[in-house]
This record gives sequence, C-alpha cells and structure tokens, in this order.
Amino acid sequence: MSIVDSECIFCKIVAGEIPCAKVFESDTVLAFLDIAPVHPGHALVLPKDHHPTLMDIPPALGQDLFQALSAVGGAVMEATGADGLNLMQNNFEAAGQLVHHAHFHLIPRFKDDGLKLWAQSSYETPDDMQKLAATIAGLLK
Repeated sequence: MSIVDSECIFCKIVAGEIPCAKVFESDTVLAFLDIAPVHPGHALVLPKDHHPTLMDIPPALGQDLFQALSAVGGAVMEATGADGLNLMQNNFEAAGQLVHHAHFHLIPRFKDDGLKLWAQSSYETPDDMQKLAATIAGLLK
C-alpha cells in the first residue's frame, strides 16, 4: 500500500500525472532533474511514498535512498564534469522546505562557481556546547 498526498506535486510526479526529467527509478525511489536548478544537473531524489520530512521516512527505506543518492550523485558529477557535489535536505519551512514531501537535492559544484555555504558561528563556551550535546543525546535514548 503506497502513501500518497493527493495535493502534493511530488506525489503527482511519482504517479505520472505531472511530467519530469527522470534520471532514476526503483520500486521505492524516484530521481529527476530540478526545474529550477542551482546548476544544470541539479537532481532531486525522493521516496515514492509521501513522507513530509526526513524524520517521517521509515528507517527501512534508508538503504534504498542512500544507494540512489550515491548512484545518481556519481552520475550527475560525471555527466556535468562537476568538481564536487552538495547533498542538501530541508525540513519544514523555517529551513527552506518548499514541497512538503521529503526530498534530497544533489547539486553539482564547480571550482570558483561563486556559491557560498551558510555562515558558521561558535558556542559561547565549550560548556554550553557540552550541555546541548547532553540534552540531544538524552532525547535519543
């Protein structure tokens, strides 16, 4: 039984209701070129079933997704002659998620392409970092 959101554009692409430039398909994963690429070859990899965020994807699907990301990522780099590759995944609107169907961006990168990663900062103290690490670790138990 597949999980579908009838209003989701990615579910409509999976169902064949909306065309895409497909680059990979398995029983559980679909990959296609982004219609608004950062660079040509920018691909989206997603589970065929509708899962809104990374945290909603069943762990059993992880192997299929990782295999697809690796294979498609390598093919994107080879096809575009990219020097590198970014793997991006956004969850919730505050993080830039525009389509609420979990998906991964494979973005080919080129030396001196002008793209910058986000600014980094630091913790006020090493103790602050350790306290937050302990809180996160405690939530995982």
